[in-house]
Amino acid sequence: MKSRRTLLAVAEVAAWWVPLAALWLVLVSTLDPLELAVGAGASAVAAFVARGVRRAVSGR
Repeated sequence: MKSRRTLLAVAEVAAWWVPLAALWLVLVSTLDPLELAVGAGASAVAAFVARGVRRAVSGR
């Protein structure tokens, strides 16, 4: 049961990360490797925060 919960958590974070990373790519003016890395990291942090906020609001 724990592996299913982990898989769902990873899927939720990925579901948040993809649109956030796409938004970052739309908003940046250059595509330097460093900017891509920063965008991926910022999107990952925001995805984890979004998951935490959703869990806090839903009470799970």
